[in-house]
Amino acid sequence: MLKCLIIDDEPLALTLLEDYISRVPFLNFSASFVNPLEALISLNKKQYDLIFLDIQMPQLNGIQFMEILNHRSMVIITTAYQEYAIEGFEHNVIDYLLKPFSFERFYKSVEKAFNASNPHETINTYKNMFPSNTGYIFVKVENRMVRVELNDIIYIEGLKNYVSIYTKTGRIVTLQVMKQLEDILPLHRFVRVHKSFIIALDKINSIERQEIYLKDKIIPIGNTYADNFYKVLTLLKP
Repeated sequence: MLKCLIIDDEPLALTLLEDYISRVPFLNFSASFVNPLEALISLNKKQYDLIFLDIQMPQLNGIQFMEILNHRSMVIITTAYQEYAIEGFEHNVIDYLLKPFSFERFYKSVEKAFNASNPHETINTYKNMFPSNTGYIFVKVENRMVRVELNDIIYIEGLKNYVSIYTKTGRIVTLQVMKQLEDILPLHRFVRVHKSFIIALDKINSIERQEIYLKDKIIPIGNTYADNFYKVLTLLKP
């Protein structure tokens, strides 16, 4: 079990990382700080196995923090700025996550951390502890993160400047892009069928020609996505 510390001055990033950590059986969320100086004080009192570290922060940036840390804990960088990647890896970070990142990308990073800290223990022991799906996702709505139950999602429509998630109870509008949602949704439950649409497979009523019928909505199947969509259908198990 890896004890995790999050250091990020963005509240939304803290919320998302805490949620991601909670989904992984071999991670244990221990503390979070928006102020890196306060995190250093905590590190002098406690031992953390893995630190999720932002780069652009007031008072002390992530690179300076790692120089002071001097490899006392493993570090995964989480930032919106890709230009620090080389400098980050010079400090032997486990991985470099470029915001926004999906849960799947996050999991690959923490799997590296687990393997680095437990070279003689197989991660398959923990993989068996995962539920078949997480049951929900978080999306950004204005200045907050909103939980959306996967069972409630009927389809998702991408428009010019925002994305609409249509659920059993209504519509949720987020400024996230379609690719972000496509990456975090479980592949066995959701599929992109058009540049503007992602559908829930279990909400399909029928398919006629190049159209999918979902409740009171007809979704077109784009030529670019058709082959993959029909391939996914053939792989579905009853």
